Amino acid sequence: MHIWSAITTTHTHKPMDYPTFFHIFSSLLTIIYALITISGRHNSRLPPGPYPFPVIGNLLKLSDKPHQSLATLSKRYGPLMSLKLGSRTTIVVSSPDIAKEFFHTHDISFSGRTVPDTARIVDHDKYSIAWLPTGEQWRKLRRIGREYLFSVQRLDDSQLLRGEKVQELLNHVQRCCTNEKAVNIGASAFTTTLNVLSKFIFSVDFAQYDTISSQEFKEAVMALVELAGKPNLADFFPILKPLDPQGLVRKGNVYGKKLLTIFDRIINQRLQLRSSSMSTNIDVLDLLLNVVQKDESIFSRDDMRHFFYALFIAGTDTTSGTLEWAMAELIHNPEKMETARSEIIKLMQNNKGNIQEMHISQLPYLQAIIKETLRLHPPVPFLIPHQALHDVEVQGFIVPKNAQIICNIWAMGRDHNIWPNPKKFMPERFLKVKIDYKGQDYEFIPFGAGRRICPGLNIAHRMLHIMLGSLIHKFEWKLEGNIRAQDMDMEEKFGLTLPRKVPLMAIPIKV
Repeated sequence: MHIWSAITTTHTHKPMDYPTFFHIFSSLLTIIYALITISGRHNSRLPPGPYPFPVIGNLLKLSDKPHQSLATLSKRYGPLMSLKLGSRTTIVVSSPDIAKEFFHTHDISFSGRTVPDTARIVDHDKYSIAWLPTGEQWRKLRRIGREYLFSVQRLDDSQLLRGEKVQELLNHVQRCCTNEKAVNIGASAFTTTLNVLSKFIFSVDFAQYDTISSQEFKEAVMALVELAGKPNLADFFPILKPLDPQGLVRKGNVYGKKLLTIFDRIINQRLQLRSSSMSTNIDVLDLLLNVVQKDESIFSRDDMRHFFYALFIAGTDTTSGTLEWAMAELIHNPEKMETARSEIIKLMQNNKGNIQEMHISQLPYLQAIIKETLRLHPPVPFLIPHQALHDVEVQGFIVPKNAQIICNIWAMGRDHNIWPNPKKFMPERFLKVKIDYKGQDYEFIPFGAGRRICPGLNIAHRMLHIMLGSLIHKFEWKLEGNIRAQDMDMEEKFGLTLPRKVPLMAIPIKV
């Protein structure tokens, strides 16, 4: 049936009289006009942005490197920009001034989270400090993390453990050196970081440097990180979430259950030891079991399992990826490598052994290298997206309730209005200015800012400096296959983090 005959024919097949038709038609036009007007009045106060297509919105504006696409769009539409990504209104922040408005001036209003579909793996979104709203449960988990893992006292007490793990990394590199074998820098740093966390929390190592041994936990963590970084239709069209169209949640549940099963096994073994009075560990697990047994209504076993889950997913790939980029930039810029090595040798000439955490403050160039790496290669280029809890006026525009907030810190790190020669690796720039990444300098917030700042910042700070310092202190490096430093592939690929397109394989040479 043609649409016109459908409109002009009644169910009894009598023609509809023209006055009735025009009355209905004009009423429909009035309703549509009213809806467009209301919508337009609301949308006219959104920040500027490209015109969205029906249904898909601005999705076609994104490439396989959305951080770069959004940086380009922001040059046209400004540092406060709105897009429609599928059915989701997204606000993109790309300047320090506006970042400060969002994460300082209006911090509470933008403290919500846009929860991606993959956060539903093993119901993690219901327990995780990363995804929970900033209410009582979130504050409790934050307090527990601060008290039992990330306080200065806890980190000082556990620095010998981290030193042991770095020595194991150096032993692995030495074996490769002896055998003239290339080191996979990212994978080795991942193993080190994983074992630092597992030894600190459970008093056991979760991975080995050789690929023959069982790598069950390591493989599960890496798979979950990879899944979390894949573009997901269900995030752009939340109506599709129950369908899980790409099967990412189904796949993720397999690996998520593996992690939780491993945690359960370790917890049960520890509980048996405690009941038989044989436990001699005083590690994070013991301390948290005391909290659970004191009052499970405040902190339950499920809370604890997901607390561990979040720590390992968030703390491994980000740290190892930053270390790999730092080494890549130093090999690519050999004069910077030599400056860093000279600084360390000068400091350590009266100190036997390896670099210790107490030496970090005496190595300003090494600190500048870490900062410059985080500027050029932020581990989470959009941070973790925030969400508006209600309509908020910013810079004369309206950020609507439930809008997703993306802060493109990758774009901010390469903005020539903020940084001279922004694409060049120049650690020296941080020797001239007092800028830090602790959430106060909004031009440089690789760990975020405000109440949602990364709780693991302090342990990451310590680990990055002693791992990188040790690798450049003890060894010189050349690329596998006699590739020249200037011919290195320095391309990145997009994911939850910003990994290198080509893993860094480098041959160590004993200094």
